[in-house]
Amino acid sequence: MSSFDATNGTHGARQPGGAFMSWFNKRMAKRIRGGGGKALGLDPLLLITVGAKSGQTRETPVARLAGPNGSWYVVASANGAARNPAWYYNIAAHPDQIRIVIDGVETAVAAQQLHGENRAAAWKVITAAQPRFAKYETKTDRDIPIIHLTERQA
Repeated sequence: MSSFDATNGTHGARQPGGAFMSWFNKRMAKRIRGGGGKALGLDPLLLITVGAKSGQTRETPVARLAGPNGSWYVVASANGAARNPAWYYNIAAHPDQIRIVIDGVETAVAAQQLHGENRAAAWKVITAAQPRFAKYETKTDRDIPIIHLTERQA
């Protein structure tokens, strides 16, 4: 079984997108690179990936949640949409080329999709810290991927 094996669902909420989202993401990326701050009540990180199809560098602000031992969780919720967000496929295609920026500091990371008991334990931590994620799960029939990010050793 591949570490990155999430499939799309058959129904869900509307996935955020369009001109406003593009503007918002660019503004958040600049803010994160400049030192941080919350976004919509969440602690953000800037996820830097390589496009699965394009091969181009992609930057996506996403919410981060604290994982064990200084690691982070990111949730491919896409607002409870039926489809996984594009950044999920970018990570799956190029898991060894991921970087993040938190509070202006860029770090190379390794990514692993959580499954089974590890996913269930992380989901409890995530929904306790940010109950809004539990609502996303009720909007879609897909299993929302949780990605565990750890600092990559040089």
